[in-house]
Amino acid sequence: MSQATVELLQQYYDAFNAQDMDTFLSLLTDDVVHDINQGNREVGKDRFAAFMARMNRNYKETIVDIVVMSNPAGDRAAVEFTVLGEYLGTDGGLPDANGQTYKLPAGAFFDIRDGKVARVTNYYNLEDWIAQVSA
Repeated sequence: MSQATVELLQQYYDAFNAQDMDTFLSLLTDDVVHDINQGNREVGKDRFAAFMARMNRNYKETIVDIVVMSNPAGDRAAVEFTVLGEYLGTDGGLPDANGQTYKLPAGAFFDIRDGKVARVTNYYNLEDWIAQVSA
C-alpha cells in the first residue's frame, strides 16, 4: 500500500467532514473525473465544485468508519466507509426532505495522479437511501 495515497485520501475525507471545500477541491486535479453514483460522469474541478455545492445545500453528511486501500504504486485506491447524513433540502426527483437522518454503507474508487485525486467513482445503494428517508 502507498502511504502517500492513504494520507491523501484521509485528507480528502477530513476536508469533506470539516466542510472545508477549499482544501477538499485543492486535492483534485483540474481535469478530475467524477462518476456520480448511479448517474453521469462529470469532468473538471468546476463541475465537481458545483456538484458539492448542491450536495452541501441538500445534505449534511459525515463520513465515518473509513478504510483506505491502495495498490503498491499508489495510483489506484478504494475506500470503504459509512455515511451518516441528514436530508436537508429536496433534491430533484428524490423524496421530499424534512430533516430525515440516514446511515448508509458506501465506497469509492480513486485514480491518483501527481499526488492528487484524478478520478473518484462513488457507490452506495440508492434504494436503501430512499427507503431510509421515506420511512
